[in-house]
Amino acid sequence: MTHEECKQIVLDIIADIAPDEDISDVKPDVRLRDQLDLDSMDFLDIVMELRKQHGIEVPEADYPKLASLDSCAEYLTPKFEAKALT
Repeated sequence: MTHEECKQIVLDIIADIAPDEDISDVKPDVRLRDQLDLDSMDFLDIVMELRKQHGIEVPEADYPKLASLDSCAEYLTPKFEAKALT
């Protein structure tokens, strides 16, 4: 899975949990919470959807690694690749 595919997965989840947000202009290197009206519950929903839809576990200690789209891709790409091997 590529970084771009990971970013799209995160954007798709955000579109599902916050349908009123305009995700068409999200900057990949800026914190998501600084660009979108996401609160801590929305962020937890993103983590829960990653687990539910894709079987990706994100420990609470790693939450800061999901701050921006770029950091999400950096963190999630190896997890998706490891998942594909199992």
